[in-house]
Amino acid sequence: MGGGESAMEALERLMDFEGIKNFYSGKRVLVTGHTGFKGAWLCKILSMMGAEVYGYSLPPLEAPNIFKLLNLENMMHSTIGDIRNFDKLKSCMEEARPEYVFHLAAQPIVRESYKIPRETFETNVMGTVNILECIRMIPGVKSFLNVTTDKVYENNDMGNRAFIEEDKLDGYDPYSNSKSCSELVTHSYVKSFFQGNGKAAISTARAGNVIGGGDFAVDRIIPDCVRMTINEDCINIRNPYSVRPYQHVLEPLKIYLTIVMFQEQIPSLAGFYNVGPDEEDCITTGELADLFVKNWGGKAAWKSLTENEAPHEANYLKLDCTKLKSVFGWKPVWHIDDAVKATVEWYKAWNEKKDISTITESQIMRFFNYKCL
Repeated sequence: MGGGESAMEALERLMDFEGIKNFYSGKRVLVTGHTGFKGAWLCKILSMMGAEVYGYSLPPLEAPNIFKLLNLENMMHSTIGDIRNFDKLKSCMEEARPEYVFHLAAQPIVRESYKIPRETFETNVMGTVNILECIRMIPGVKSFLNVTTDKVYENNDMGNRAFIEEDKLDGYDPYSNSKSCSELVTHSYVKSFFQGNGKAAISTARAGNVIGGGDFAVDRIIPDCVRMTINEDCINIRNPYSVRPYQHVLEPLKIYLTIVMFQEQIPSLAGFYNVGPDEEDCITTGELADLFVKNWGGKAAWKSLTENEAPHEANYLKLDCTKLKSVFGWKPVWHIDDAVKATVEWYKAWNEKKDISTITESQIMRFFNYKCL
């Protein structure tokens, strides 16, 4: 610090684009799930920062797909493989010899987990075991982050209290519960194999619902809004009164990068963190749809569509991020209005066949340098 700079100002400087770039530039980084929505955004950021980026993931599933739209396969080392395939994952790790690992590979859809529960548990639990086994067996990893979900907590819809990190882990549906198990697997490996000097620093991040350009998954609110609006259909909202901690995808990605960076230098920072927005940005699905319609304009509109015998989904979910704020001085860059505005900006550019790499890079630079749209 210098020139009267406070500790918080110094931390913010280290967490802007240039500060994080100085850390990751030239570093070997592995991202599992790199062909997915969050994984592709993360790889784009790391590539812009000059990291040597490796990825391990299933092939892109949706068409269109952000991984291909950003031409990431030509900017990084991409291995297509199943996280459940230990031998192939180990081979990828041996080739990459990463210093830093972000584990995002997962079956991430709640409603899909009701259709394929066994595959969901295999992917989300044994996938975590496999990546931790690779880190245990292959030297060189300095810092590892397992990305889970805000849905890991036991949620009986019995009140409106935000979850804290010490609450019971017991997700309801197969997806949520498999992520609870992934947390417990990680905690066990830390206690059993990663204690002491020279061991990889390991954390988990329990992230809230993310929105942003490039998510084309089925049964997610914003992609559904985009598809229906482009087709000039009225948007159908299943649970308009369900409360969720919505945030732009860049919010958690910045924290992931920060946790991995700082826990290597200060091992006591390793742990488990809620990663969500401020309380005022925890809104209902209907309110999110209102913001989408407002920003998209034109004939965009939504209506409530009640489903008969719909799979269980929690009505209320908020995260208490006090720990994240106190440890890293975290505060959101884009509140929900800015998040939806950026999201609509991206999808409109894509729909109008504009250069998606340019708009993505522009949003990354604006975000990391604390500039609203």
